[in-house]
Order: sequence, then structure tokens, then C-alpha cells
Amino acid sequence: MSTVALGQELVTLEEVIALTLKDNFDVRLMQNAAQSTHTDNKHSVGLFLPQINGNAATMWNDTHQDLEFENAANNRSGDARANNTTASVQAVWTLFDGTKMFATRARLEEIAVQGEMKVKNQMVNSIAAVITNYYNIVRQKQQLRAIQEMMSVNEERLKLAERKLEVGTGARPELLQAKVDLNAQRTLAIQQETLINQLKDQLNGLVGLKLPQQYEVADTIIINLNILYTDIVDNIEHNSYQLQATRQNISIAQRTLHESFGSLSPVINATGAYNFSKTNNTKLINPFAPLQSQNSGLNYGFTISIPILNGLATSRSIQQSHINVRRQKLVYEQQKQVVDVAVRNAYVNYDNTKKILAIEEENILLAKENVVIALERFKRGATTFVELRAAQESLETAYNRLIAARYDAKVAETELLRLNGSLLK
Repeated sequence: MSTVALGQELVTLEEVIALTLKDNFDVRLMQNAAQSTHTDNKHSVGLFLPQINGNAATMWNDTHQDLEFENAANNRSGDARANNTTASVQAVWTLFDGTKMFATRARLEEIAVQGEMKVKNQMVNSIAAVITNYYNIVRQKQQLRAIQEMMSVNEERLKLAERKLEVGTGARPELLQAKVDLNAQRTLAIQQETLINQLKDQLNGLVGLKLPQQYEVADTIIINLNILYTDIVDNIEHNSYQLQATRQNISIAQRTLHESFGSLSPVINATGAYNFSKTNNTKLINPFAPLQSQNSGLNYGFTISIPILNGLATSRSIQQSHINVRRQKLVYEQQKQVVDVAVRNAYVNYDNTKKILAIEEENILLAKENVVIALERFKRGATTFVELRAAQESLETAYNRLIAARYDAKVAETELLRLNGSLLK
């Protein structure tokens, strides 16, 4: 008799990150916002083009008229009907507005650049979330294997307790306790499998449900233990997309200030229009009115608008723009300080997790050896089940600490790279 086992598809971290950059909703929403800013910037060339408008209208008039003249013989009264058709094309081209149009276009360019920085910053944050979630699944898988290893020790302990009881050298409480401990491990294994499945669903949600319904992740947590503090802090102002996006607000505020100053300048426009008008009087009461009149022609020239007094609105706008520039500089300095503190704290955490990991790697070897010795001594009757159980609990605790130390070290490494913006690079 033969059976076929279908293994679950292995999904690597690189594949998950690629799906994140493509299908994560936070990234896609930020990209959508960036497209809006790029559209505004693309069409800002319209600030330098003339405005051209066409108008056309046709009207029918039906009015009652009473006309009286010195010569009463010419008096008339009755209904008059006429049709009037007009059309025009008008153009206004701003030749000078105090360079306000240039400042507006520069501001839109700065906003578009900021949109790109925000997209990259969101990508970095989403990648960090995916890495943390992915390795949390790996961590829980390792925890499940540790539980299964403890179950194998408990099964061996249960067999020994049964043999001892059969030959009359053991006690029933030892057998019962071994069964209780084994059942507790089985319960933990079921709970652990449930947790792993929940974490897999969460990871799938971060990539827009693009992963297979059933999949597997890697078995080990890969940690970079060679990150230096200088590698993170050097040039962080230009590496951190978060700081770059915040710094763009200063440039945007400065362009807005330039726009405000432009309101103080005269505005010179070139204007031109072509007008056409035609009137047909289909029924006349006034004998001196024409049956038809038509006018057409071109007019053109220049206009200048000089701001003199507008209730101090321009002065207020300029002062508010100055205040906003200073505010954005303060916001950037504050954000930079927050990032600097976060980097220092993250590196201290990273350095400590490396030290803890080294200790726990050594400690797990000692705990494993201790269980092997205790199990052999228990087989020979040289130790009690209480001492064996204490060795088991020590190994279980050592496993928990080691697995937690590995995961914590990876989280600390990820946070450092997130703050530095290196995750996207």
C-alpha cells in the first residue's frame, strides 16, 4: 500500500516582501495619493498658458411696443419680433504676476517629491511589519518543535513509569503525573498550531491575500549580528524617508511664502477678443429701425492691476507664511530628535539582545545535556521522577528563552533598518 503526501508550498521572505510592495493596501493607498500630487505637478504648466474662452448665444425677442412721434401720423403700436445671435472668443494671458506662477509650480513640484518620499516611507514600514510577522510565524514553529521535543521526553518518561510499575519498583502517582504532563504538552501543541495558522492569515492579509491558502515559511530566523551604530546614524537625514518627507514641508512652506509675496506685485495681462453679433428684426413697429444689423471685429490690448489696499489681507498672508516656515523647521528638528532617540534606544536593545542570545545559545546546550543525564539516571533508578521533571522544566524554560531571544534580536535588527530606511534599499 502506498500513500501520497502533498506538502504545503514554501513561501520565502523575499517573495512576501515583493507581494507587499505590490499588493499591500497601505502602500497602494499612499501610491494613489502620490499619483494625485504628480497629476497636479504635471498640469502646473497650465499656469503659464493663456486662458481662452468661447461664448455663443441666440435670443428671440417678442415684445409689445407703443411708439409716439411729434407727427401723430407716425405713431405705431403692436408686437415686435427679433432674433439676436452673438458669439465671441476671448483670451487672457498673464505676462507678469510677480513670479507668483513660478512659485506655485515650484511648490507643486515639492509636493510631488514629498509624495514619493511618503510612498517609500510607507513601503519601509510595511516591509518591517511583514518581516516581524513572518519571523513571528517562524518563532512559533520553533516553539511547536520545542513542545514536540518535550512531548517525546514525556512519552519516554511515561514508558519508564509503566515498566517500573509492572516490575513493582515504581509507584502509580509517577505514572499518573507522567500522563498529566504529556496531555498538557499535547494541549499546548494544539494551541500552538492554532496560533501559527492565525499568524499566517495575518501575514496573508498584509499582502492583499495573495499567498496560497495553505503555505509554509522558513524554519530559521536569520539575524545580522554585525550592524554597527555608525552604519545606522551616518547620513540618516538623507537615508530616512520619514525625515526626507518631513523636510520637504520646509521647502513647500518657503514656496508658499514666495507666492504670498507675489500678491504685492502688479499683474499684467495681454487680452484679446473676437466678437460677432447679428440681429434680425422679423417684425418691426418702428419704421426707422433696421431690418438687420451685424457687427464683428477684433479687440486687443493690455491690462494692469495694481494692488493698493485689500484690508491688509496680503500682509497677513505673508506673516502667516513666515510663521509656517518657522513652524515646519521646528517640526523637522523635533522629528529628527525623535528619530535620533529611537535609533539610540533601538541599538541598545539590539546590542542587549545579541548578548542575551549568546547566553541562551549556551544555556540550551546545558539544559539538553542535563535532561539526557537525568533520563539515564531515572532509567537506572538513581534519581526520582521529581528530579527528572525539574530537568524537563528547566529545558522547556531554556527553549522558551532561546526562541524569544532569537525573535527579539530579529525585531531589534528590523527596527534599526526601518529607522535608517535600509529595508527598501
